[in-house]
Amino acid sequence: QVQLVESGGGLVQPGGSLRLSCAASGSIFSISAMAWYRQAPGKQRELVARITNDGRTNYSDSVKGRFTISRDNAKNTVYLQMNSLKPEDTAVYSCNLRLPTNYESWGQGTQVTVSS
Repeated sequence: QVQLVESGGGLVQPGGSLRLSCAASGSIFSISAMAWYRQAPGKQRELVARITNDGRTNYSDSVKGRFTISRDNAKNTVYLQMNSLKPEDTAVYSCNLRLPTNYESWGQGTQVTVSS
């Protein structure tokens, strides 16, 4: 079973930046698609960004041009660089790993709060 551990959340002012990290256990990271989701209070969980095992990316319209997802297979880690943060980006951000077999694993989530 793959375990995912997120880090890097916190409180930041509007316009600021944060970088989230998600470290995966095991040896399947390099063949997995990775994604970041977020869920704000009272709202449904939404996909923020995804990166395939060969590096192709896609983003939600709400973060396109501000967030960047990347991966380092040597470190079994996926990152989410978040720039120009807005109050509406406030949410719990969770990391997701998915194999071609549709096996998936979730991290515990990390809180991001954008507020002055």
